[in-house]
Amino acid sequence: MKIAYFDCFAGAGGDMIVAAMLDAGLDAEFLKSQLATLDVKNLDIKLTQTKRCGLRALAFLPVVPEQHKHRNLDDITKIINQSRISEQPKKTAITIFNKLAHAEGVVHSKDTGEVRFHEVGALDSIIDIVSASVGLEALGIEKVYCSALSVGGGAIKCAHSLLPVPAPATAELLKGIPITAGPGQTELLTPTAAAILATVVDEFCPLPPMKIEAVGYGAGSLESDKFPNVLRLILGQSAEETHANADSVYLLETNIDDVNAELVGSVTEKLFEHGALDVFSAPIYMKQNRPAVQISVICKVSDVQRLEEVLFKEGLTLGIRRQILQRSKLVREFVTVQTEFGQVRIKTGTLDGQVVNAKAEFSDCVCAARKHKVAVKTVLEAAIAAYKKL
Repeated sequence: MKIAYFDCFAGAGGDMIVAAMLDAGLDAEFLKSQLATLDVKNLDIKLTQTKRCGLRALAFLPVVPEQHKHRNLDDITKIINQSRISEQPKKTAITIFNKLAHAEGVVHSKDTGEVRFHEVGALDSIIDIVSASVGLEALGIEKVYCSALSVGGGAIKCAHSLLPVPAPATAELLKGIPITAGPGQTELLTPTAAAILATVVDEFCPLPPMKIEAVGYGAGSLESDKFPNVLRLILGQSAEETHANADSVYLLETNIDDVNAELVGSVTEKLFEHGALDVFSAPIYMKQNRPAVQISVICKVSDVQRLEEVLFKEGLTLGIRRQILQRSKLVREFVTVQTEFGQVRIKTGTLDGQVVNAKAEFSDCVCAARKHKVAVKTVLEAAIAAYKKL
């Protein structure tokens, strides 16, 4: 499986994403031919080899006749739909702009259809988003990974006023996505790039196991002597496609020493109801040898905020530790078998196309055992026996 990893150690812009794709092997002439179908008069694309802190990178600059004409979502959707690029890039680009419109609407208290884009509505941003969408398909990328996003710091001057970094719309787009400050005191992650990455990235995580085939560097406009303002794109084959599946999850942990066991049990159930993949607790000793409990929650990146709110709102703790973990997992499927006690689901785990683990679904066995007034173990054994006959 061909995968891509965006290494956003110095942030990202829409132009940087496209430049990194081109530097990693996207055919420039093919991209220009696709952009020509947008029917933007006098459109020109300038590609320049440059350096940032001594590191070679490619700069992508669309030259268009107008830069800041305000458009709404319908205007932009019409431009994209009337082009002759293939359907998947059209769908991706429109989804990205829908995310932008939603974020702007939340920030300015407007419905999505009422939002009139400012900076992101300029033709150069439309070109960045369409180019990134075309590039993903043309490069044959099947899964996209990305590092935590460096957003910068300080404040920036926008159309409305002086705003903190990340800008409000960018912050809205970054909900549930890991970010980090710096490395400079300026905006390093643009709303356009945030929308692109929030749409196309499958997992935000450390560099996954892979066999590298190409590396591209997309240059940003900032020239600094402290860090290279570039986005690195690594393309290659997944090193785990013939092994177990891999993904990334968050581990949330907190220590509590001032609540009773009943509350811990209640909160555990609530965490599962709100999407936790697993919840477990362990007895620990804290300062002054006070007996306490450590609660651990494993969850998807997209569920971090919701689950942290559960822990905080239930009054369990004043602070939560979080970390990203990579995990390997078998391909899991359910098979239903017929037994003398009724139907029971069997959960299987497959490695390299071979089933290496099969287990009867316990809740099904409990229900069947109660109905037929037999031991749960009897149903478990019958279910496995039935599965082995398949």
